Amino acid sequence: MTSAPPRRATVIGSGIIGLTSAICLTDAGFQVTIVTASMPGDTTSAAAGAIWGPYETGGGHRPTLWARQTLSELIDLAALPGTGVYLVPGIQASESETPQPSWSSDVESFETCPAEELPPSYRTGWHFSVPIIDMPRHLASLVDRFRSGGGRIEMRDVKGLRSERRDGLLLVNCTGIGARELVGDSSVSPARGQVVVVENPGIEEFFVAKRGDNPEQLYVLPHGDTVSLGGTFEFGNWNATPDPEVARGIIDRCTAVCPGLQGAAVVGHRVGLRPCRPAVRLEVSDEPGAGLVIHNYGHGGSGVSMAWGCARETVDLALRAIGTREVL
Repeated sequence: MTSAPPRRATVIGSGIIGLTSAICLTDAGFQVTIVTASMPGDTTSAAAGAIWGPYETGGGHRPTLWARQTLSELIDLAALPGTGVYLVPGIQASESETPQPSWSSDVESFETCPAEELPPSYRTGWHFSVPIIDMPRHLASLVDRFRSGGGRIEMRDVKGLRSERRDGLLLVNCTGIGARELVGDSSVSPARGQVVVVENPGIEEFFVAKRGDNPEQLYVLPHGDTVSLGGTFEFGNWNATPDPEVARGIIDRCTAVCPGLQGAAVVGHRVGLRPCRPAVRLEVSDEPGAGLVIHNYGHGGSGVSMAWGCARETVDLALRAIGTREVL
């Protein structure tokens, strides 16, 4: 009796969405290759702050489910050494009267902050514990996990989906901002984020200001021996080079709410282009010349917060697609 050929998949893109999708597909029995123009440490994901806490996104109930599934996975990872994920207490605050977030019941120890615990000019705040992620370390751990499961990474440019087409091969498009060019999706636009990394002078709790799409963001995220200070949300800005003047503004904003940062030594600058879209695109599409392709991109600033949930749905879509078509 002849055994069935192995299921094979190529994931295009090696950011947090591509890596988690590749790992979940590997766990489901696929032979997976990641094809990427940049290694994970050089992607937008590596520039992220990063903290679990989904932005308000389009798409109905699906983003809520993805975020909850991802929160559960990150909490599990925080209990393991070397993952770059830490469960950290802290405060999210707003300078206006703001209702508590829709996900408040999902996180640990959520409670309203007394006024005396908030910085000057802030009127609403909440204290809770959530995962904070040291992204360069986390991405490196995911690469190790992927490769230990038999996955491969190929460094090369992908000119188009047709060029990757092979009989019996599932394509998964996790190209983030690159989807604008790869599949001609003009609804994907960048929101430039800049972060300053400083030596940690003893900060143990995070602080995040709720500012919506304000170009000048504010967050202080401790990662052990360093702290990530942010940031910016510059919609439509494609500049991936750190701006010294913007960096000074970030440091000033963060020091104003966290005086202990005064004089902290700067150890790095990061810039990433968030792949913003009216709603995340996670679906199977029959692409001309390429066949069935699973698209998983357009997460904006919530990629870290929804990655594992989206990866699990990617596997569900893949298995259903295989069930309806013998050769993908």
